[in-house]
Amino acid sequence: MLKNSMRTVFLMSLVAMLFLFIGNLLGGQTGMVMALMFALAMNGFSYWYSDKLVLKMYRAKEVTRENSPRFYSMVEELAQSANLPMPKVYIIPQEQPNAFATGRNPQNAAVAATQGILRSLTDKELRGVMAHELAHIKNRDILTQTIVTSVVSAISILAQFAIFLPIGRGDGNGPNPLVLLLTLILAPLAAMMLQTAISRTREFEADRVGAEICGSPAALANALRKIQASVQQMPMQASETTQKSTAHMFPVNPFSSRGMSRLFSTHPDTNLRIQKLMKMEETGVYS
Repeated sequence: MLKNSMRTVFLMSLVAMLFLFIGNLLGGQTGMVMALMFALAMNGFSYWYSDKLVLKMYRAKEVTRENSPRFYSMVEELAQSANLPMPKVYIIPQEQPNAFATGRNPQNAAVAATQGILRSLTDKELRGVMAHELAHIKNRDILTQTIVTSVVSAISILAQFAIFLPIGRGDGNGPNPLVLLLTLILAPLAAMMLQTAISRTREFEADRVGAEICGSPAALANALRKIQASVQQMPMQASETTQKSTAHMFPVNPFSSRGMSRLFSTHPDTNLRIQKLMKMEETGVYS
């Protein structure tokens, strides 16, 4: 949908503008380039090997048509509907109903679902979830996330450098110390808020495209409702590092968030997503 795409472009532009402003204030041109190069190298590795890394984190096992015919055939049919190459298919040994997609591009993609989601959802609901994940692949959201994360990481690196190293513009007209202090505190915070706003926008778009792929917005809405209910009852088993680095990949955050952490949630409110999908079911329009 054009509105979601334009919103993503706008938010990414804000991230870039924030980086340019903070970079010039704290590190000058040299510091800005160094921080960005370091962040790109760090996140570039994760982007290139994202499929292997996250699948290993969750001990996912690849399946074929022979040993998981229902699930494999479902993904194959949805991939054809989405005009995508067939991704690799994995099952995660976790009881919480959930799923994710990974891979640097459609030709190197993988989708994974938990044992719990295969047992607890109807076929129509499971189709909705997997269509949502294929939508992320189709929209190249992993690339978008990597670009945004790299710039946000560069802003954080600049802030850390500014605390420990005497970097600056070097023109004798540095910023007011109070302004500098506020910048060091608020810049990474603002960057993180923009990053999560972009992530939420991409989730809305994946809902819309996923509903089109599977042909049933209501089925995806029902699946989201069930997954959300399960999060409190059966938390996903993962280390704290894994939680922080992978929560955004799932259609519903598998790790319950409360209080201030909701401000930085990578997912939109599930009830709002359900409302939008049900409106799409009734009117054919996602808005």
